[in-house]
Parts: sequence; C-alpha cells; structure tokens
Amino acid sequence: MSKLPSKRPETLGGYIVHNIPFPAEITPESLEWIKQMAPIQIEQPYQITYLHSYAQDSPWFAALTNKKLLANQDAGSGYAYATPRGHDMYSGDETKWIDITEKTAKIHAFTVCHFGSEEFLPETPFVLILVEFEGVNTLLLSRLVGIDPMEATLDWIGMELKPKFLRNSKLKPTDVYFAPA
Repeated sequence: MSKLPSKRPETLGGYIVHNIPFPAEITPESLEWIKQMAPIQIEQPYQITYLHSYAQDSPWFAALTNKKLLANQDAGSGYAYATPRGHDMYSGDETKWIDITEKTAKIHAFTVCHFGSEEFLPETPFVLILVEFEGVNTLLLSRLVGIDPMEATLDWIGMELKPKFLRNSKLKPTDVYFAPA
C-alpha cells in the first residue's frame, strides 16, 4: 500500500502580499477585531482566448472579405434577407445564398449618432443607415460615409448607395459600409 502525501507541494507563482493585519494571538477580543478588518483586495490580470464560430453565417463574412455582399433567399417563396439567415422565418426551409453586391441600394432610414460604443466614440458624429436593396425584403444596418452628418436632411431618404469594403477585413459586420452612388 502506497503512502499518500501529507501536504500539497509548493509551486512558484501566486501573489506576494505584505503586512496583512492579523492578531498574533487569537482571543475573543481579537476575533471581534477581525470583523472590523477591511477586505483584502487582489488585482490580477485576466486573459481568455475565446473561440467563436460564425457557423452557417461564415459565407457572409467570407464574401465581405472578398468585397462581395451576400443575402439569403427562401427558394420557395423568394423572400430575401439582407442579413445572414440560414432558414426562412415563415416556412423554416433552408435558404440559399444570393449575390446582392451590384443590386440597387438606397437609404430607407437613417440617424445621426452623436454618441457611440467605445469602438465608435472617436468617430462621432456618424450616420447609421438602414439600406434597402432591390429584390430584398429586409434591411441591412450599416454606416454611411462621404457626407457631412451635421447637414442631415430628409432628402437623403431614397439616396442611391454603393457598398464599400474595408481593405483589411476584420471579419465583422462593419467590414461593409456605404457611400453615395
């Protein structure tokens, strides 16, 4: 019968902490003092590698990388989605990919953003648009460049657009944006 270790082996690493107050002798009074002790706080760096899959949406991001814009279409009804969608929301049937890069695109609606998330805050104000494509039933949320956001006008509704793509893809929806045609 083998003898089990009586203590865990010490390893390098962990925290080096100095002067954590603790009574040298434990008495009822010192145990009361411990209740008043400030909490010990430890700051440590934290890093995680997150593996994310675009799964059935992967072709959409691959197209953006290659300066193309894809949509999904239900084979039966012809209903088309501007954003990736693997199955039709009405029939549940699998959709097929269609190329809409050269389709007529227009501004359906817009807003000027004066605030944004941390990533976009340096770019404020910017124009967010809902893009309407010929032959596509849903809209695509994107950015509009090439016009002054401070001169926004309802005349922009219906403006024809052309898609633009980041030169170096980040594999994000923001890899595509639009400019006046």
